[in-house]
Order: sequence, then C-alpha cells, then structure tokens
Amino acid sequence: MAVTTEIVATWRGPRAALRRQLRMGPREDRALIYLMIACFLIFIGQWPRLAREAYMTPEVPLEALLGAALFGWMALAPLFFYGLAAVSHLVARAVGGKGSWFTARLALFWTLLCVSPLWLLQGLVAGFIGAGPALTLVSTVLAVAFLAIWLLSLVEAEA
Repeated sequence: MAVTTEIVATWRGPRAALRRQLRMGPREDRALIYLMIACFLIFIGQWPRLAREAYMTPEVPLEALLGAALFGWMALAPLFFYGLAAVSHLVARAVGGKGSWFTARLALFWTLLCVSPLWLLQGLVAGFIGAGPALTLVSTVLAVAFLAIWLLSLVEAEA
C-alpha cells in the first residue's frame, strides 16, 4: 500500500495501520525516514508563520528565522523524538507492555508523519490569519489527533 494511502487509513484505524507497518518487519531505515519526512514537512509548515513574524519584526530577517527552524526541526527535533519514544516504551513496559524499542519508535514516528498535514494547515493558519480562535482550533485539533493516534498506535506496538 502506498504511504499516502496508509496515512489516510491511519486516520480511520490507527491500530490496524500500525499493525500493517509492524508486519513489514523491524526496519530502522523505514522508521528514520518516516521521522525525517515528518520533521521536514513540519518545517515547511512553519514557513508562513515565520514569514509573518519576519514582516512584523523586521529586526530579525526571514533567513535567520528559517535557518533556526531548519536546525531545530531537522537536527534537534529528531533527537527529542527518539528520546520521547524511549520514555514512552519505558512507561509502557512499566504497565505491562511487551513491545520493543523499535515498535515504540515506529508508533511515534508514524504518528508524526500521519499528522504532518495538520502541521501544514496549522502553519498556514498561523501565517495568514495569526493568533486567534482559528489558530487555537487548528492547534487543538492537531494536539488531540496526535495524542489519539499516538496512544492507539502505542497500545498496538506494545501489545
């Protein structure tokens, strides 16, 4: 199944989608590419917001904001997400989880990739509309979707 089709399927059934991912075997390269593509899409989603910030505060040029965001999302965020996946595995193991380090990573990285379209939408709303009810709504939907898909995926990964 194509990745885009599988992403849509994840929104309908996160556990079944992760189960299909896990059937492909423990491939660290696949998990890493999911993470890097998700971080890259999230970085791209920040461009409208950063352009708005650069316009509103001309002391900080857009190039500086983009460079900092690129470093943050492509160098620091992956390290953070590896750590978060490890902590989630330890917590799951403490409450009886039987998964592996890889399955916990895959659950988190796949979730990030699946919600990255919402990150793109959130960036557009932040850039074109700015702070307000619309941005709050999109950010809330993003947070709830991320947590729901991640927790359901983690339950499947640790089963």
